[in-house]
Amino acid sequence: MDRNGNGLLKFITCGSVDDGKSTLIGHLLYDAKLLYADQKKALELESKVGSRGGAIDYSLLLDGLMAEREQGITIDVAYRYFSTDNRSFIVADTPGHEEYTRNMAVGASFADLAIILIDATKGVLVQTRRHARICALMGIRYFIFAINKMDLAGYSQERFEEIKAQIAKLRDELELANVILIPVSATEGDNVTKASANMPWYQGPTILDYLETVNVEEDKEEGFYLPIQRVCRPNHTFRGFQGQIESGALAVGDTITTLPSKEEAKVKSILIGFDTVDSAAKGQPVNVQLDREVDVSRGCVFTKGTDVALSQRITATMLWMDDQDLAVGKEYVVKLGTKEIVGVLTDIDYTIDVNTGEKKRASSLTKNEIAVCTLFLQEPIVVDTFSHHKVLGELILIDRVTNMTSACGVVIDGNDTNPAPTFVNGSLKAR
Repeated sequence: MDRNGNGLLKFITCGSVDDGKSTLIGHLLYDAKLLYADQKKALELESKVGSRGGAIDYSLLLDGLMAEREQGITIDVAYRYFSTDNRSFIVADTPGHEEYTRNMAVGASFADLAIILIDATKGVLVQTRRHARICALMGIRYFIFAINKMDLAGYSQERFEEIKAQIAKLRDELELANVILIPVSATEGDNVTKASANMPWYQGPTILDYLETVNVEEDKEEGFYLPIQRVCRPNHTFRGFQGQIESGALAVGDTITTLPSKEEAKVKSILIGFDTVDSAAKGQPVNVQLDREVDVSRGCVFTKGTDVALSQRITATMLWMDDQDLAVGKEYVVKLGTKEIVGVLTDIDYTIDVNTGEKKRASSLTKNEIAVCTLFLQEPIVVDTFSHHKVLGELILIDRVTNMTSACGVVIDGNDTNPAPTFVNGSLKAR
Protein backbone atom coordinates (compact mmCIF):
# COMPACT_ATOMS: atom_id res chain seq x y z
CA MET A 1 0.00 0.00 0.00
CA ASP A 2 1.45 3.36 -0.95
CA ARG A 3 1.47 6.52 1.09
CA ASN A 4 -2.00 7.70 -0.01
CA GLY A 5 -3.70 4.35 0.35
CA ASN A 6 -4.59 3.82 -3.32
CA GLY A 7 -2.46 0.69 -3.51
CA LEU A 8 0.09 -0.47 -6.06
CA LEU A 9 -1.34 -0.53 -9.59
CA LYS A 10 0.01 -3.07 -12.08
CA PHE A 11 -1.00 -2.35 -15.66
CA ILE A 12 -0.03 -3.14 -19.24
CA THR A 13 -0.14 -1.36 -22.57
CA CYS A 14 -1.22 -3.39 -25.58
CA GLY A 15 -2.67 -3.00 -29.06
CA SER A 16 -1.68 -3.43 -32.68
CA VAL A 17 1.73 -2.67 -34.19
CA ASP A 18 2.69 1.02 -34.25
CA ASP A 19 -0.33 2.16 -32.23
CA GLY A 20 2.01 4.11 -29.92
CA LYS A 21 2.20 1.99 -26.77
CA SER A 22 5.85 2.72 -25.93
CA THR A 23 5.46 6.36 -26.92
CA LEU A 24 2.48 6.80 -24.58
CA ILE A 25 4.28 5.45 -21.51
CA GLY A 26 7.48 7.28 -22.42
CA HIS A 27 5.60 10.58 -22.71
CA LEU A 28 3.83 9.91 -19.41
CA LEU A 29 7.14 9.36 -17.62
CA TYR A 30 8.71 12.41 -19.29
CA ASP A 31 5.84 14.84 -18.62
CA ALA A 32 5.34 13.65 -15.05
CA LYS A 33 9.07 14.30 -14.41
CA LEU A 34 9.64 10.69 -13.40
CA LEU A 35 13.04 10.37 -15.13
CA TYR A 36 16.51 10.80 -13.70
CA ALA A 37 18.55 13.63 -15.18
CA ASP A 38 20.89 11.24 -17.03
CA GLN A 39 17.90 9.34 -18.50
CA LYS A 40 16.37 12.55 -19.76
CA LYS A 41 19.66 13.71 -21.28
CA ALA A 42 20.27 10.32 -22.95
CA LEU A 43 16.75 10.36 -24.40
CA GLU A 44 17.24 13.81 -25.90
CA LEU A 45 20.61 12.84 -27.42
CA GLU A 46 19.37 9.53 -28.86
CA SER A 47 16.32 11.23 -30.34
CA LYS A 48 18.53 13.50 -32.47
CA VAL A 49 19.50 10.51 -34.63
CA GLY A 50 16.05 8.92 -34.56
CA SER A 51 13.12 8.95 -36.97
CA ARG A 52 11.39 12.11 -35.72
CA GLY A 53 13.73 14.70 -37.19
CA GLY A 54 15.35 15.58 -33.87
CA ALA A 55 12.10 15.76 -31.88
CA ILE A 56 11.99 13.61 -28.75
CA ASP A 57 11.18 9.96 -29.48
CA TYR A 58 9.54 8.89 -26.21
CA SER A 59 9.40 5.20 -27.24
CA LEU A 60 13.18 4.95 -26.75
CA LEU A 61 12.61 4.97 -22.98
CA LEU A 62 11.04 1.51 -23.20
CA ASP A 63 12.31 -0.07 -26.45
CA GLY A 64 15.78 -1.03 -25.28
CA LEU A 65 16.67 -3.93 -27.60
CA MET A 66 18.75 -3.10 -30.67
CA ALA A 67 16.28 -5.00 -32.86
CA GLU A 68 13.43 -2.94 -31.42
CA ARG A 69 15.13 0.34 -32.28
CA GLU A 70 16.11 -0.83 -35.74
CA GLN A 71 12.57 -1.97 -36.61
CA GLY A 72 10.70 0.67 -34.62
CA ILE A 73 8.58 -1.97 -32.85
CA THR A 74 8.38 -3.55 -29.39
CA ILE A 75 9.49 -7.20 -29.20
CA ASP A 76 10.08 -8.02 -25.54
CA VAL A 77 8.00 -7.00 -22.53
CA ALA A 78 9.55 -3.90 -20.90
CA TYR A 79 8.74 -3.36 -17.22
CA ARG A 80 9.01 0.05 -15.57
CA TYR A 81 8.53 0.95 -11.92
CA PHE A 82 7.55 4.50 -10.99
CA SER A 83 5.66 6.54 -8.41
CA THR A 84 3.73 9.80 -8.39
CA ASP A 85 2.54 11.75 -5.36
CA ASN A 86 -0.68 9.74 -5.42
CA ARG A 87 0.28 6.17 -6.31
CA SER A 88 2.96 3.62 -7.16
CA PHE A 89 2.94 1.76 -10.48
CA ILE A 90 4.41 -1.18 -12.35
CA VAL A 91 3.82 -1.00 -16.10
CA ALA A 92 4.50 -3.69 -18.69
CA ASP A 93 4.89 -2.34 -22.23
CA THR A 94 3.97 -5.32 -24.42
CA PRO A 95 4.57 -6.01 -28.14
CA GLY A 96 1.79 -5.50 -30.68
CA HIS A 97 3.03 -7.71 -33.54
CA GLU A 98 1.12 -11.00 -33.89
CA GLU A 99 4.40 -12.95 -33.84
CA TYR A 100 4.98 -11.80 -30.24
CA THR A 101 1.45 -12.33 -28.91
CA ARG A 102 2.75 -14.86 -26.36
CA ASN A 103 5.06 -12.16 -24.95
CA MET A 104 2.00 -9.94 -24.57
CA ALA A 105 0.15 -12.73 -22.73
CA VAL A 106 3.01 -12.97 -20.21
CA GLY A 107 2.66 -9.27 -19.47
CA ALA A 108 -1.13 -9.56 -19.14
CA SER A 109 -0.84 -12.37 -16.59
CA PHE A 110 0.42 -10.00 -13.87
CA ALA A 111 -1.75 -6.94 -14.52
CA ASP A 112 -4.86 -5.47 -12.87
CA LEU A 113 -5.60 -2.99 -15.67
CA ALA A 114 -4.97 -2.82 -19.42
CA ILE A 115 -4.46 0.23 -21.60
CA ILE A 116 -5.40 -0.88 -25.11
CA LEU A 117 -4.29 1.61 -27.73
CA ILE A 118 -6.19 2.11 -30.96
CA ASP A 119 -4.93 4.13 -33.93
CA ALA A 120 -7.61 6.77 -34.59
CA THR A 121 -6.88 6.57 -38.32
CA LYS A 122 -7.43 2.78 -38.43
CA GLY A 123 -9.99 1.92 -35.74
CA VAL A 124 -10.42 -1.48 -34.09
CA LEU A 125 -8.23 -4.13 -35.76
CA VAL A 126 -7.95 -7.93 -35.46
CA GLN A 127 -4.96 -7.61 -33.14
CA THR A 128 -6.94 -5.19 -30.95
CA ARG A 129 -9.63 -7.83 -30.57
CA ARG A 130 -7.06 -10.55 -29.87
CA HIS A 131 -5.38 -8.51 -27.14
CA ALA A 132 -8.70 -7.55 -25.53
CA ARG A 133 -9.73 -11.21 -25.50
CA ILE A 134 -6.41 -12.32 -23.98
CA CYS A 135 -6.63 -9.61 -21.30
CA ALA A 136 -10.12 -10.82 -20.39
CA LEU A 137 -8.85 -14.42 -20.41
CA MET A 138 -6.09 -13.47 -17.97
CA GLY A 139 -8.63 -12.00 -15.53
CA ILE A 140 -8.09 -8.28 -16.19
CA ARG A 141 -11.29 -6.42 -15.25
CA TYR A 142 -10.35 -2.79 -15.86
CA PHE A 143 -9.73 -1.35 -19.32
CA ILE A 144 -8.65 1.99 -20.77
CA PHE A 145 -9.17 2.21 -24.52
CA ALA A 146 -6.80 5.01 -25.52
CA ILE A 147 -7.79 6.36 -28.95
CA ASN A 148 -4.32 7.47 -30.04
CA LYS A 149 -3.05 9.66 -32.90
CA MET A 150 -5.98 12.03 -32.59
CA ASP A 151 -3.66 14.70 -34.01
CA LEU A 152 -3.52 12.75 -37.30
CA ALA A 153 -7.33 12.50 -37.24
CA GLY A 154 -7.66 16.28 -36.87
CA TYR A 155 -8.83 15.88 -33.25
CA SER A 156 -12.20 14.90 -34.72
CA GLN A 157 -15.01 14.18 -32.26
CA GLU A 158 -16.91 12.46 -35.06
CA ARG A 159 -14.03 9.99 -35.59
CA PHE A 160 -13.85 9.37 -31.84
CA GLU A 161 -17.58 8.56 -31.76
CA GLU A 162 -17.16 6.10 -34.66
CA ILE A 163 -14.45 4.19 -32.80
CA LYS A 164 -16.50 4.41 -29.59
CA ALA A 165 -19.29 2.49 -31.35
CA GLN A 166 -16.80 -0.18 -32.50
CA ILE A 167 -15.51 -0.61 -28.94
CA ALA A 168 -19.07 -0.85 -27.59
CA LYS A 169 -19.63 -3.92 -29.79
CA LEU A 170 -16.31 -5.43 -28.61
CA ARG A 171 -17.18 -4.72 -24.97
CA ASP A 172 -20.54 -6.47 -25.28
CA GLU A 173 -19.04 -9.44 -27.15
CA LEU A 174 -16.33 -10.05 -24.53
CA GLU A 175 -18.49 -8.95 -21.58
CA LEU A 176 -15.84 -6.46 -20.48
CA ALA A 177 -16.48 -4.51 -17.28
CA ASN A 178 -15.10 -1.14 -16.14
CA VAL A 179 -14.31 0.29 -19.58
CA ILE A 180 -13.32 3.92 -20.22
CA LEU A 181 -12.36 5.62 -23.53
CA ILE A 182 -9.82 8.46 -23.63
CA PRO A 183 -8.81 10.31 -26.85
CA VAL A 184 -5.05 11.00 -26.79
CA SER A 185 -2.01 11.92 -28.84
CA ALA A 186 0.98 10.08 -27.40
CA THR A 187 3.52 12.09 -29.40
CA GLU A 188 2.01 15.52 -28.67
CA GLY A 189 0.93 14.72 -25.11
CA ASP A 190 -2.80 15.42 -25.45
CA ASN A 191 -4.73 13.93 -22.48
CA VAL A 192 -1.69 11.94 -21.33
CA THR A 193 -0.90 13.89 -18.17
CA LYS A 194 -2.70 17.17 -18.94
CA ALA A 195 -6.12 17.92 -20.44
CA SER A 196 -5.93 18.76 -24.14
CA ALA A 197 -6.88 22.20 -25.41
CA ASN A 198 -7.25 20.61 -28.86
CA MET A 199 -10.21 18.47 -27.76
CA PRO A 200 -12.54 20.71 -25.69
CA TRP A 201 -15.38 18.31 -26.47
CA TYR A 202 -13.79 15.66 -24.18
CA GLN A 203 -14.47 16.32 -20.49
CA GLY A 204 -13.19 13.07 -18.97
CA PRO A 205 -9.95 12.30 -17.09
CA THR A 206 -6.46 12.12 -18.58
CA ILE A 207 -4.57 8.82 -18.68
CA LEU A 208 -2.55 9.68 -15.55
CA ASP A 209 -5.59 11.02 -13.66
CA TYR A 210 -7.48 7.78 -14.20
CA LEU A 211 -4.48 5.59 -13.32
CA GLU A 212 -3.97 7.47 -10.05
CA THR A 213 -7.59 7.22 -8.91
CA VAL A 214 -9.03 3.94 -10.25
CA ASN A 215 -9.88 1.36 -7.59
CA VAL A 216 -8.97 -2.10 -8.88
CA GLU A 217 -9.65 -4.03 -5.69
CA GLU A 218 -11.13 -7.32 -6.82
CA ASP A 219 -14.09 -9.00 -5.19
CA LYS A 220 -12.81 -11.04 -2.28
CA GLU A 221 -12.42 -14.74 -2.91
CA GLU A 222 -14.31 -17.11 -0.64
CA GLY A 223 -12.57 -18.37 2.50
CA PHE A 224 -8.88 -19.04 3.13
CA TYR A 225 -6.48 -21.06 1.01
CA LEU A 226 -2.71 -21.51 0.98
CA PRO A 227 -0.97 -23.48 -1.81
CA ILE A 228 2.10 -25.18 -0.32
CA GLN A 229 5.39 -24.36 -2.07
CA ARG A 230 7.86 -26.10 0.24
CA VAL A 231 8.09 -28.28 3.32
CA CYS A 232 10.61 -26.79 5.77
CA ARG A 233 12.46 -29.29 7.95
CA PRO A 234 15.59 -27.61 9.42
CA ASN A 235 15.82 -30.16 12.28
CA HIS A 236 13.92 -33.08 13.81
CA THR A 237 11.84 -30.80 16.08
CA PHE A 238 10.34 -28.53 13.43
CA ARG A 239 8.23 -29.25 10.36
CA GLY A 240 6.70 -26.22 8.67
CA PHE A 241 4.77 -25.67 5.46
CA GLN A 242 5.70 -22.62 3.42
CA GLY A 243 3.66 -20.68 0.89
CA GLN A 244 1.80 -17.45 0.22
CA ILE A 245 -1.72 -16.86 1.47
CA GLU A 246 -3.87 -16.27 -1.61
CA SER A 247 -7.16 -15.48 0.10
CA GLY A 248 -8.53 -14.86 3.58
CA ALA A 249 -6.58 -14.92 6.86
CA LEU A 250 -5.06 -17.52 9.21
CA ALA A 251 -4.53 -17.40 12.97
CA VAL A 252 -2.92 -19.65 15.57
CA GLY A 253 -5.51 -22.15 16.82
CA ASP A 254 -7.48 -22.24 13.55
CA THR A 255 -8.53 -25.64 12.20
CA ILE A 256 -7.53 -26.14 8.57
CA THR A 257 -8.20 -28.88 6.03
CA THR A 258 -5.33 -30.25 3.95
CA LEU A 259 -6.02 -31.19 0.34
CA PRO A 260 -5.92 -33.65 -1.34
CA SER A 261 -5.58 -35.84 1.80
CA LYS A 262 -8.62 -34.13 3.46
CA GLU A 263 -7.01 -34.35 6.90
CA GLU A 264 -7.76 -31.74 9.56
CA ALA A 265 -5.25 -30.13 11.93
CA LYS A 266 -4.86 -27.04 14.09
CA VAL A 267 -2.35 -24.27 13.47
CA LYS A 268 0.37 -24.48 16.12
CA SER A 269 2.49 -21.50 15.01
CA ILE A 270 2.91 -19.04 12.15
CA LEU A 271 6.20 -17.52 11.06
CA ILE A 272 6.72 -14.62 8.66
CA GLY A 273 10.43 -14.59 7.92
CA PHE A 274 12.07 -15.24 11.30
CA ASP A 275 9.26 -13.59 13.30
CA THR A 276 6.54 -15.57 15.07
CA VAL A 277 3.11 -13.96 14.62
CA ASP A 278 -0.41 -14.71 15.85
CA SER A 279 -2.07 -14.24 12.44
CA ALA A 280 -1.40 -13.56 8.77
CA ALA A 281 -3.50 -12.37 5.82
CA LYS A 282 -3.73 -12.47 2.04
CA GLY A 283 -0.49 -11.75 0.18
CA GLN A 284 1.83 -12.66 3.06
CA PRO A 285 4.41 -15.48 2.73
CA VAL A 286 4.17 -17.71 5.78
CA ASN A 287 5.67 -20.81 7.39
CA VAL A 288 2.89 -22.75 9.14
CA GLN A 289 3.45 -25.42 11.79
CA LEU A 290 0.58 -27.79 12.63
CA ASP A 291 -0.25 -29.58 15.88
CA ARG A 292 0.03 -33.05 14.33
CA GLU A 293 1.65 -34.90 11.44
CA VAL A 294 -0.23 -34.72 8.13
CA ASP A 295 0.46 -35.93 4.61
CA VAL A 296 1.46 -32.66 2.91
CA SER A 297 4.01 -31.88 0.19
CA ARG A 298 4.53 -29.27 -2.53
CA GLY A 299 1.33 -28.82 -4.53
CA CYS A 300 -1.01 -29.50 -1.61
CA VAL A 301 -3.37 -26.79 -0.36
CA PHE A 302 -4.49 -25.65 3.10
CA THR A 303 -8.13 -24.48 3.14
CA LYS A 304 -10.55 -23.02 5.67
CA GLY A 305 -14.12 -21.89 5.11
CA THR A 306 -14.19 -22.62 1.39
CA ASP A 307 -15.35 -25.44 -0.85
CA VAL A 308 -12.46 -26.44 -3.12
CA ALA A 309 -12.72 -29.71 -5.02
CA LEU A 310 -10.38 -32.37 -6.38
CA SER A 311 -10.50 -33.10 -10.09
CA GLN A 312 -8.71 -35.31 -12.58
CA ARG A 313 -10.37 -33.97 -15.72
CA ILE A 314 -10.52 -30.22 -16.31
CA THR A 315 -11.82 -27.99 -19.06
CA ALA A 316 -9.81 -24.84 -19.74
CA THR A 317 -9.75 -21.89 -22.13
CA MET A 318 -6.19 -21.73 -23.47
CA LEU A 319 -3.97 -19.56 -25.61
CA TRP A 320 -1.64 -21.73 -27.70
CA MET A 321 1.91 -20.29 -27.57
CA ASP A 322 4.09 -23.02 -29.11
CA ASP A 323 5.62 -22.86 -32.59
CA GLN A 324 4.58 -26.51 -33.01
CA ASP A 325 0.87 -27.17 -33.49
CA LEU A 326 -1.13 -28.69 -30.68
CA ALA A 327 -1.77 -32.39 -31.12
CA VAL A 328 -4.65 -34.15 -29.36
CA GLY A 329 -3.41 -37.09 -27.27
CA LYS A 330 -0.01 -35.58 -26.45
CA GLU A 331 1.28 -35.51 -22.87
CA TYR A 332 2.28 -32.22 -21.23
CA VAL A 333 3.46 -31.13 -17.81
CA VAL A 334 0.57 -29.17 -16.32
CA LYS A 335 1.54 -26.48 -13.79
CA LEU A 336 -1.44 -25.30 -11.74
CA GLY A 337 -0.83 -23.33 -8.56
CA THR A 338 2.23 -24.94 -6.99
CA LYS A 339 1.43 -28.38 -8.43
CA GLU A 340 3.20 -29.91 -11.43
CA ILE A 341 1.65 -33.03 -12.91
CA VAL A 342 1.58 -34.90 -16.21
CA GLY A 343 -1.63 -34.54 -18.21
CA VAL A 344 -2.97 -35.62 -21.60
CA LEU A 345 -4.80 -33.16 -23.84
CA THR A 346 -7.74 -35.40 -24.73
CA ASP A 347 -9.91 -33.06 -26.80
CA ILE A 348 -10.23 -29.64 -28.39
CA ASP A 349 -13.85 -28.73 -27.62
CA TYR A 350 -13.79 -25.71 -29.96
CA THR A 351 -11.65 -22.80 -31.09
CA ILE A 352 -12.68 -19.17 -30.69
CA ASP A 353 -12.33 -16.81 -33.67
CA VAL A 354 -10.60 -13.71 -32.26
CA ASN A 355 -12.30 -11.45 -34.78
CA THR A 356 -15.91 -12.64 -34.62
CA GLY A 357 -16.02 -14.71 -31.42
CA GLU A 358 -17.41 -17.62 -33.45
CA LYS A 359 -16.87 -21.10 -31.97
CA LYS A 360 -15.52 -23.72 -34.39
CA ARG A 361 -14.61 -27.39 -34.12
CA ALA A 362 -10.93 -28.17 -34.70
CA SER A 363 -8.51 -31.07 -34.45
CA SER A 364 -5.37 -28.97 -33.91
CA LEU A 365 -4.24 -25.50 -32.83
CA THR A 366 -1.60 -23.16 -34.24
CA LYS A 367 0.33 -20.43 -32.44
CA ASN A 368 -1.76 -17.55 -31.00
CA GLU A 369 -5.08 -19.39 -31.41
CA ILE A 370 -7.51 -19.56 -28.48
CA ALA A 371 -9.51 -22.70 -27.74
CA VAL A 372 -11.46 -24.53 -25.06
CA CYS A 373 -9.72 -27.86 -24.37
CA THR A 374 -10.10 -30.87 -22.07
CA LEU A 375 -7.17 -32.21 -20.03
CA PHE A 376 -6.98 -35.56 -18.23
CA LEU A 377 -4.44 -35.57 -15.39
CA GLN A 378 -2.31 -38.34 -13.94
CA GLU A 379 -4.22 -38.13 -10.65
CA PRO A 380 -6.85 -35.89 -9.03
CA ILE A 381 -5.46 -32.53 -7.89
CA VAL A 382 -6.77 -29.46 -6.06
CA VAL A 383 -8.42 -27.24 -8.66
CA ASP A 384 -11.18 -24.66 -8.98
CA THR A 385 -12.58 -22.38 -11.66
CA PHE A 386 -10.58 -19.22 -12.35
CA SER A 387 -13.56 -17.01 -11.50
CA HIS A 388 -13.89 -18.62 -8.06
CA HIS A 389 -10.28 -19.03 -6.91
CA LYS A 390 -7.79 -17.40 -9.26
CA VAL A 391 -4.56 -19.18 -8.29
CA LEU A 392 -6.22 -22.62 -8.35
CA GLY A 393 -7.74 -21.90 -11.75
CA GLU A 394 -4.81 -20.69 -13.88
CA LEU A 395 -2.41 -23.07 -15.58
CA ILE A 396 0.33 -23.49 -18.14
CA LEU A 397 1.28 -26.48 -20.31
CA ILE A 398 4.97 -27.33 -20.64
CA ASP A 399 6.32 -29.52 -23.43
CA ARG A 400 7.98 -32.57 -21.84
CA VAL A 401 10.68 -32.79 -24.53
CA THR A 402 11.65 -29.16 -25.21
CA ASN A 403 10.63 -27.78 -21.79
CA MET A 404 9.03 -24.84 -23.61
CA THR A 405 5.79 -23.26 -22.37
CA SER A 406 3.23 -24.48 -24.90
CA ALA A 407 0.06 -22.80 -23.62
CA CYS A 408 -1.44 -20.75 -20.83
CA GLY A 409 -5.05 -20.75 -19.77
CA VAL A 410 -7.76 -20.68 -17.13
CA VAL A 411 -10.01 -23.42 -15.78
CA ILE A 412 -13.70 -23.04 -16.60
CA ASP A 413 -14.84 -26.46 -15.34
CA GLY A 414 -13.13 -28.98 -13.07
CA ASN A 415 -15.73 -31.03 -11.27
CA ASP A 416 -15.33 -34.46 -12.85
CA THR A 417 -13.15 -36.75 -10.72
CA ASN A 418 -14.60 -39.95 -12.21
CA PRO A 419 -14.82 -39.48 -15.98
CA ALA A 420 -16.42 -42.17 -18.14
CA PRO A 421 -13.96 -44.88 -19.22
CA THR A 422 -13.01 -45.13 -22.88
CA PHE A 423 -12.37 -48.89 -22.64
CA VAL A 424 -14.61 -51.44 -20.89
CA ASN A 425 -14.12 -55.23 -20.83
CA GLY A 426 -16.19 -56.91 -18.15
CA SER A 427 -15.03 -55.54 -14.82
CA LEU A 428 -11.97 -53.91 -16.39
CA LYS A 429 -12.34 -50.18 -17.11
CA ALA A 430 -9.68 -47.80 -18.35
CA ARG A 431 -8.98 -44.55 -20.19
